[in-house]
Amino acid sequence: MAKKIVVKDLLEAGVHFGHLTRKWNPNMAPYIYMERNGIHVINLYKTAAKLEEANEALKKIAASGRKILFVATKKQAKDIVSEKVSNVNMPYITERWPGGMLTNFVTIRKAVKKMAHIDRMKKDGTFLTLSKKERLQVDRLRAKLEKNLGSISEMTRLPGALFIVDTMREHIAVKEAIKLNIPIFAMADTNSDPRLLDYIIPSNDDASKSIEAILTHVTEAIAEGLSERKSEKQSGKEGEEAKAAPKAKKAAEPATEVKAEAKTEAVDDLTKVEGIGPKINEIFQTAGINSFSDLAGKTEEELNVVLTAAGSKFASKNPASWPKQAQMAADGKWDELKEWQDNVKGGIE
Repeated sequence: MAKKIVVKDLLEAGVHFGHLTRKWNPNMAPYIYMERNGIHVINLYKTAAKLEEANEALKKIAASGRKILFVATKKQAKDIVSEKVSNVNMPYITERWPGGMLTNFVTIRKAVKKMAHIDRMKKDGTFLTLSKKERLQVDRLRAKLEKNLGSISEMTRLPGALFIVDTMREHIAVKEAIKLNIPIFAMADTNSDPRLLDYIIPSNDDASKSIEAILTHVTEAIAEGLSERKSEKQSGKEGEEAKAAPKAKKAAEPATEVKAEAKTEAVDDLTKVEGIGPKINEIFQTAGINSFSDLAGKTEEELNVVLTAAGSKFASKNPASWPKQAQMAADGKWDELKEWQDNVKGGIE
């Protein structure tokens, strides 16, 4: 069970300290409690509520098997992120954000494969056939790739979400995620623009204690989601064996009960469709789009109407490929869907 969020703990970690009042973003006003000595103070009760909301969404993404990419290149956050995130086996970027990391993911994957190729050369003895100068160059290249991309070597497809520490510093990552419909979770200080984020955690993103306090809760929620996924896999075999008994029981039940059961609607996890995050999943469920079949039966125009009604932030999303992906999921073509998602950037053809 994830540790309960206590406002007193957040206070002791300095999560409430914002920026100077002259550096604030007016859109952060709802999350600011007061101003003292020229510095804005963040409302920690709202921070706790938003952190709880973000944790629930991150837990669902982790349980679905998708990766969450953490981005934190500032000095105060580097070591904390690499330590905490490594424990839950999630990818992270703590060095320079490579431009096109998401929008040009195919090229980034080639660089990662280059690392694997160098490792194979060292194992099969090919590396020793190179001259001393060439070996030195290859070693330097391998070290550079490991430093910048080593933590994402196992990320074979675009992440299911981004978690960012300081959106002002990582503005390129934010823009790329928005372009590809990837949900953004972020620690946002009083100088940030919350309108760009799907899940905001109003907090001090400059102090190491504050960053550690938030990431501790976040990684615990992810770990909980991963353990749920593991237990579901283990109980999967037992469930298949137990299916025979209920089927026999259903055959003996009156036809009226069978009809009543048929009326219950299936509810699928629509976040398995590239480009749909937890919030859009909730929006669709409210609109009566509960299953992959429901989504597959909608046109791009119909989906745009639903997204526009939910707010301007969702109106910019591109749902063109969602019915196609949903149809593959409804037909049980998971391998075909995964291959399609690996080859198409963010579900946008």
